[in-house]
Amino acid sequence: MAKFRKKPVEVEAVRLTERTEIQTLEGTMIGNPGDWLITGVAGEKYPCKDEIFRVTYTMVSDCKICKYDGPYPRRCDAHEVCCFEVLPDHPEA
Repeated sequence: MAKFRKKPVEVEAVRLTERTEIQTLEGTMIGNPGDWLITGVAGEKYPCKDEIFRVTYTMVSDCKICKYDGPYPRRCDAHEVCCFEVLPDHPEA
C-alpha cells in the first residue's frame, strides 16, 4: 500500500460545546462537546475528535481571535477566546 502525506492547507475550525448533528459529504455525523467542527477547503464540514485534531492541526501564527502574531504557535478554542495553551517550549509556559 502506498503512503501519502496531507498537503499543508489551512482550514477553519471551532470547538463544539454541545452535541451537534452535522451534514457532511458522507451523510449526517454527530459532533460531541470537545470535538472540533472543521470547515474544509471546499466549504465541506465535518467533526473531528480533539485528540486527532491536536496531532493533525496547529494554529496559524496570525490568530484572528487573540490577535497574537508572534513566533510561537497558540491554540484557541471555539468560544472565540484565546485559551493561551502554549507549547511546552514556549517562553511563557
